Amino acid sequence: MSDEYYNKAKQQGYRARSAYKLQQLDDEADLLSRGDTVVDLGAAPGGWLQVAAERVGPDGRVVGVDFQRIDDLEHDTVETVRGDMTEDRTRYYLRKALGAEEDEHVVDVVVSDMAPNMSGEYSLDHARSIHLARQAFDTALELLKPGGDFVVKVFDGPDLADFRAAVGEEFQYVRAYTPEASRKQSSERYLIAKGRTDAPVAEGDEVELEITDTGDEGDGIARIDGFTVFVSDAAEGETVRARVGDVKPRFAFAERLDG
Repeated sequence: MSDEYYNKAKQQGYRARSAYKLQQLDDEADLLSRGDTVVDLGAAPGGWLQVAAERVGPDGRVVGVDFQRIDDLEHDTVETVRGDMTEDRTRYYLRKALGAEEDEHVVDVVVSDMAPNMSGEYSLDHARSIHLARQAFDTALELLKPGGDFVVKVFDGPDLADFRAAVGEEFQYVRAYTPEASRKQSSERYLIAKGRTDAPVAEGDEVELEITDTGDEGDGIARIDGFTVFVSDAAEGETVRARVGDVKPRFAFAERLDG
């Protein structure tokens, strides 16, 4: 049965009505920027690939992954990988498409519209959707740059709270959103996770830091595995004890404890 978004997709040349979901998610959460590298999981038939390619522009890059074959798109910036993200082979070819080494984090946004084959049994379909969402989450953790964003489809149900909490531990914030283009009778939700945090410290940690530089505001600067920590009342050349406060994707602030 056709509907408004189905007809609109046909008229505007999108491969699926779901293209409008990604448009609305991006409009809501400012996910896709010019020049971004985007990975789309569960990308067939290609509606989200089309939207992502339009929004990242000619300097961006979009790689889609799906079990199913995805017909070539008109966008030169789009590449597809056929396979299962739980298999090493698929992950290898995805990294190859991204031009990334094994441990590199090169992706700005990971989006997933994966859904299980529906059985009609609600509890089973919900559990399967969370399983797929966890696969997408693992991929996001593996590929995203610090500060990167993640969007994943889930079905509402009892396992969602634990999954959302797990996502929230790895990002600056996470919230649920239902695009207008979602079918009214559907239980689907999208979790939007902004600001991938890959910090070697957490709020409340007490650490010993060697101050190697001075910031523009006069704070001391220390580095832990390449991660920057700004320390109040500390000078270059000192080694200080400090308590970590606010943690951002690429840096944190700490308060000196040893006077």
